[in-house]
Amino acid sequence: MSQNVDRTHRTFVSYIDKSRKFYAAHGYERPYQWAYHEEVPFQPLTQPLAASRVGVVTTSSLYTADRPEHWPGTKAKHPFALELEDLPSRMYTDDLSWDKEATHTNDRESFLPIDNLRRWVAEGRIGSVAPRVYGVPTDYSQRRTHELDAPKIVAWAKEDEVDVALLVPL
Repeated sequence: MSQNVDRTHRTFVSYIDKSRKFYAAHGYERPYQWAYHEEVPFQPLTQPLAASRVGVVTTSSLYTADRPEHWPGTKAKHPFALELEDLPSRMYTDDLSWDKEATHTNDRESFLPIDNLRRWVAEGRIGSVAPRVYGVPTDYSQRRTHELDAPKIVAWAKEDEVDVALLVPL
């Protein structure tokens, strides 16, 4: 069955165009420059996944009463490494924008799949799970990501002997 499609206009929202207009409307003189890498910083596995330690990196923020620097609304967004046993029952994402009626982050396992990873260890699909999860809360600064946050996450992953990082952006 064929549909009548108006081919004179886009049928989708261009995130890049909307972002450029958004920043221009807020007084930024230079258009936003999207991250681009001449060389992709990924590499093939050097050992089977069944022998590899998997670490999880999330862009959600901590939501804990005992860590004021991560309280909702503080805007203090620091990378963190948190022991698996210390994971809170939820993470904080309320300051991020998306259609929260169509989806939510109330299910921690959907963006920190630790239980699934542990099950895969038991099944022999992966070697082990890193003892900590790593977080780099959303901050739209490429400079900060490259110079501060990413090196810290890499250092923690090396301390924990992580072979594979599962990136879970929100």
